Amino acid sequence: MRINDLHNAEFAKKDAKRLGRGIGSGLGKTSGKGQKGQNARSGGGVRLGFEGGQMPLLRRLPKVGFTNKFRKEFTTINVAELNRFEDETVVDFELLAQNGLIKKAKTAGLKVLGNGELKKKLVVKANKFSESAKQKIENAGGKIEVL
Repeated sequence: MRINDLHNAEFAKKDAKRLGRGIGSGLGKTSGKGQKGQNARSGGGVRLGFEGGQMPLLRRLPKVGFTNKFRKEFTTINVAELNRFEDETVVDFELLAQNGLIKKAKTAGLKVLGNGELKKKLVVKANKFSESAKQKIENAGGKIEVL
């Protein structure tokens, strides 16, 4: 196949609607806009959300919540997922990323959560630990290092 052999699939491109080209076209005279009125005029129509002067739905509903711009978002991992490493391994963000346990870094760093059981003696380096994660790592004979 060569570039000069390429062409669009049949019916892939639709012809533009040709307005105002005589009564026989079906889109002549008023060009599909009906008779008179706001929508028939140049620049006619109403803005998005306008309901003819009635209080718009968006303003009838109450405002809820807000976005905290100081929120810190951590990449999280549970202690149960750390069992795949050998004893005495230093577990940090890079090692977890290499093993595919975490996909990408959020802005605030790594947080270890305490879901599941830990059976290995590990040295875990992270930005934050939950209380239950601290207990489980230390009970298994490991150490934690806060970065």
